[in-house]
This record gives sequence, C-alpha cells and structure tokens, in this order.
Amino acid sequence: MRLTARAALAAIAALLPLSTAQAQTVYVSNERGNSISVIDGASGKSLATWPVGERPRGITLSKDGRFVLVCVSNDNAVKVIDRQTGKILREIGAGQDPEQFFLSQDGKTVFVANENDAAVSAIDLASGRVAFQVSVGKEPEGIAQSPDGKWLVVTSEEDNAVSWIDLASHAVVSTMETEKRPRHVEFTADGKQLWIAAEVGGVVQIADPQTRAITATIHFAIPGVADYKIMPCGIRFTPDGKTAVVALGRADRIALVDVASHTIKTTIPVGKRVWHLALNADGTRAYTANGLSNDVSVVDLVAGQTIATVPAGVAPWGAVAGD
Repeated sequence: MRLTARAALAAIAALLPLSTAQAQTVYVSNERGNSISVIDGASGKSLATWPVGERPRGITLSKDGRFVLVCVSNDNAVKVIDRQTGKILREIGAGQDPEQFFLSQDGKTVFVANENDAAVSAIDLASGRVAFQVSVGKEPEGIAQSPDGKWLVVTSEEDNAVSWIDLASHAVVSTMETEKRPRHVEFTADGKQLWIAAEVGGVVQIADPQTRAITATIHFAIPGVADYKIMPCGIRFTPDGKTAVVALGRADRIALVDVASHTIKTTIPVGKRVWHLALNADGTRAYTANGLSNDVSVVDLVAGQTIATVPAGVAPWGAVAGD
C-alpha cells in the first residue's frame, strides 16, 4: 500500500519523540466523562484523569498558575483544583448551568455565562460570592473581557447576538447581531478586534470594539468537506498576535488565519468534532479537544500537521495549557 506524502510524514512523526523544548501540561475537560485529562505536551502522553463532577466544560488556569478552574455545568459550580494533586479545593456556586467563563485581568473575578439563567454572573474568587449579575440573551456561552478591562462581551446562541456589558455600570449597553449560533468570542491582544465564532453560520465574524459593528466575515471552504460540517468554535491567537487558530467542529480541522488580512493560510486535519483548543507558550503547537473521537490532537503549527494523538476521556470539550 502506497502512502500519500502527508500520510508518510505523519507516520514518521509518530515514531519520533516529541521535542522537550515544547514542554507544557495540558488540561482537557471531558464533558460526558465527568473528568479532566492531564496530558504531557512534550511527550504526548496521558498523565492522569481527575474526576470533577457532572459535565465539565469551560476550563482555565489561575493567574499564578497554581490551580485549574473548571465550569461543572450540571453541578452549577466553578471548581478550583490543585494542579499538583488533582484535588478539588473549593466549589463555588455559579448559577444555573455555567458553561464558559473568563478570568478577569487581575485574576480576582470569574465572569460566568449561565446558560439556563440567560445571565452573566461575576463571582469574587476570594469570597465565592456573586458580586453582580447581568441579564443577557438566551443561551449565553462565549464570554471575554476586553484587554483594557472596560467591556465584557457574551454570545447568545439562541438570539444570534453578542451583548456588550459596561463593567463600570454592570449594564448591557449594546447588542450586536451575528450569524447563527455564536459559540465563542476572543479579543486580539491589542483590543482592536473581537473575533466571533458562529457555529451554525459556518463563519468567523470580526467586530470593531470602538463601533461595536461587524467589519469582516471569514468563510471557510475545505475540499472534500461539506459546508454544513464547518462549525467554528474555539479560537486562540498565537503569542505574536499574527495568527488565529480556529477549531472547525465537524469539519475535523483547525484553520490558521492571518489576523492582519483575515485570509486563511491553511487547514490541518485533527480528531473528530474539535470543540476548543489550547496553544503552547511559544505558539508553535496546538492541543485540540476532539469531542467525538475522545482524544486530543497535538498539532505542529509550523509544519502544519498533527504529530500525535492522545486518548482523553469521553467527549473532550475544553482545553488549557500551562508550564
């Protein structure tokens, strides 16, 4: 049997050890496995599985890097986990069905999208109390704070909209229409662009935070992949700010997009139904949470190929990486 050039390269890469220069630990929330998979990003091997409760989704690290924070949706809680031991140290009530969250710039507050409450809750981490709550559109999910700390944006999947919350007044001051079912939002580091992944719309839209208006729409076309399978979700920017890495759902691909021109550089095959992803510290690797193949793809973003596949729990959903 003859291998294609891509398949041959992938086969060779699978036999080689992964570079220790890229050492990171990756934490993946398994939505149906009720667990977090801990993966060594250098070797591409599983290290541990931590039970965390029912339906973990949004996941991040504390600012000091000591703790993993995860939204456990069916437990209506944000759980704080010791990175060294995997032990749950605290359970913070987070409203009905917390799906995604965003850790504030100072690391003191988590802003939680409560899907069943149609609201955003701001929770003080020190006290575990809700500082304030803001009503938004139906089925809120994607959430992000602007780099200047002034704005909180949250998607409404059912309303096909993004709400702009003024953090000084704790009020929605603007609602912006989007394509169908926006799932994720991400600001560029300079705060000049807001990228919005519209899952059912099959596009990524870009808004100007100054005018709060859509200024560009990125369409994805992949040979051999039906348009309806292209379902943008997670977005991460490389540390140099030049490239957006976009998870494309049932297309089983990630896309690398030039941030300045909004042009697609390439798409890279990964596991099935990629939801979210994490990048390593220098932006040379991506780790994708593949919800239907129950694994994580380790992607060399420079070479443009998947170099390892790591088993995870059932239905991987979110991912975060740390030193």
